[in-house]
Amino acid sequence: MSETNETVTEIKLDSEIQETPSISEEYAYLDRGGFSSEKFKIELRGMPKFYGIAELKKLMNQKLGLNTSKIKRPKNGSHWLYACFQNDEERTKAISVLNGYLWKGKTLIAEEAKPAPDPLVRKRKQEEDASQIKKKKENENKSQEERLKDAVTPFWNIPYEEQLKLKEKEIKNLLMKFDNEVWKVDKGRRREIESNRKLHKGLSFELIPIEKSPITEGYRNKCEFTVGIDDETQKPTVGFRLGSYVTGTVGVAPIMGLNHISEKTKKAVLLFQEFVRKSSMAPFSPADFSGYWRYLTVRESSYSGEIMLIIAMHPQNLSAEELDELSKQLVAHFSSEEAVVCGVKSLYFEVIRKRRVGEDASKPTHLMGSTHITDSILGLQFRISAEAFFQINTAGAGVLYARAVALSAARRGDTALDICCGTGTIGLCFAQHCNKVLGLELVAEAVKDAKANAELNNIENCEFFTGKAEDILPSVLARAPGDDIIAIVDPPRAGLHMRAITQLRNTEKVKRLLYMSCSPAAAIKNFVDLTRPSSKTLRGAPFVPVRAVPVDMFPHTKHVELLILFQREDASNSKVSTEASEAQNNMAETSETTTEASEAIADNVETSQLPTEASEVQTEVVVSSEAQANVETSEKSTEKHVSPDNVVNTNDDV
Repeated sequence: MSETNETVTEIKLDSEIQETPSISEEYAYLDRGGFSSEKFKIELRGMPKFYGIAELKKLMNQKLGLNTSKIKRPKNGSHWLYACFQNDEERTKAISVLNGYLWKGKTLIAEEAKPAPDPLVRKRKQEEDASQIKKKKENENKSQEERLKDAVTPFWNIPYEEQLKLKEKEIKNLLMKFDNEVWKVDKGRRREIESNRKLHKGLSFELIPIEKSPITEGYRNKCEFTVGIDDETQKPTVGFRLGSYVTGTVGVAPIMGLNHISEKTKKAVLLFQEFVRKSSMAPFSPADFSGYWRYLTVRESSYSGEIMLIIAMHPQNLSAEELDELSKQLVAHFSSEEAVVCGVKSLYFEVIRKRRVGEDASKPTHLMGSTHITDSILGLQFRISAEAFFQINTAGAGVLYARAVALSAARRGDTALDICCGTGTIGLCFAQHCNKVLGLELVAEAVKDAKANAELNNIENCEFFTGKAEDILPSVLARAPGDDIIAIVDPPRAGLHMRAITQLRNTEKVKRLLYMSCSPAAAIKNFVDLTRPSSKTLRGAPFVPVRAVPVDMFPHTKHVELLILFQREDASNSKVSTEASEAQNNMAETSETTTEASEAIADNVETSQLPTEASEVQTEVVVSSEAQANVETSEKSTEKHVSPDNVVNTNDDV
């Protein structure tokens, strides 16, 4: 899974401007000078059921020529949202263009929106209420360390075996929700689903017991720490926030008591904290956008013991010479004997500036040591660069990948298609079991790592390609030898793009599909789309879930990784299923027409209503899940064939 930085919006506060009594305290920030995304905001209603934020930005900024600076959606699938602009002229133009605009069959309604009150001020007012006071008293009985544990590792005080039971139950409930969705959309398979549910304890496919993590303490190989002020000591601290700015919390608590972080990582954090406290520059403050130090990312190899540090800061008005001098000070600090003993082998420095629409995110600059660290999974070595995705639990990844290979039943003649391959870890673990491995990845640096990892392990049957899966998948599929492809999908939390799902459905050579998800609740739409009956868009036979297994990659938290094996339904069965679904739909339409005619007759003769068929009652399983994600989807479209020569092959000069 690849990780991205969000656009940083700056608000410069002028302390010399005094608030007038006529200005409400909650909205005083609007008149303190500087830019706020709340000043020029519109409310956009009547949104389609399925849309993505990136898709909407493309429509607004590229197609319609608007200049939106931020989009705020209350939740996934919401039919309304806020769009923010730089000035009143741009907002007025947006309302004029968007109001009444037809998008995905929906007519949009655009109106001027009121700014939101300042979250910190709002929180202080809310604390005056009795309910807030009661909650505050409950938290006062807990130490700062306990509150941090509750926020970061909510299962910290639950025995590990009990944690596994809770996660297994959550996964089963979620899969039952998926099963019910399939039952609804594929009427031709209902008898089969109901029959299989008797065999698999309520599910239409097998759920294998949860796999434990081999290590439950200090298992994280990557952590991103915030630099801020400790509410208790009032000192600059490198740790985790106890809350967010939206909830009125900006304090940072130390991480020494957290059991999922290793001792080496904790020592590295203290080393940087020492540098920050000696520095004349304050931590960055989200309350007034002052200060410098933003965050520290620590990557650790359990194989070699190497530590990589990525230090990020807001430069404010620092000159290039001052930033260069600061870089030299960081190199000197992390070249000390204490840093060497800690295992610091790589140091990066990232300057975070305000990013405008269309600009790429800032990249970290290498300052010292190696450009990467090396870790090992299932006997293979992997090079990890600063921005590359790598499973955060190395030991757990070994269990995950071994289970994935076994679940897929890969054979020597198969081709493995590793979608969202990252540094190539999954594909390279499959390489010895398959004839060919083809990997796709958006992040170019990760693809370079994947290529280097293949060379490092003397694996010659792998190729890796750079680009969005939905863009390059057709041409990569065209390169696949043989007629038996195993697709391995390990997308970001948002899931796989609908165009990629469509291409997989329409490529009959893809016989099996193994879906890995760190956010199963967000992936349900992908699961359902893979199993939908054939249609004009989804021409290929649907996939059918065969078995699933949860793997605990995140001990002491509520999160869990899920593996599901899908198998291509037999084409003849798919045709029967589709025809059955269409027949039932036609019957339903006929029944509806008959009912309407009966009601009309009843109205005309003023007699009692004729009986109508009762609609089926569908029991829904409500699943509570902590995992929240933005599921990026787009309109279903039939993809044109792309020549294999059009794809960027990273084995060539890019």
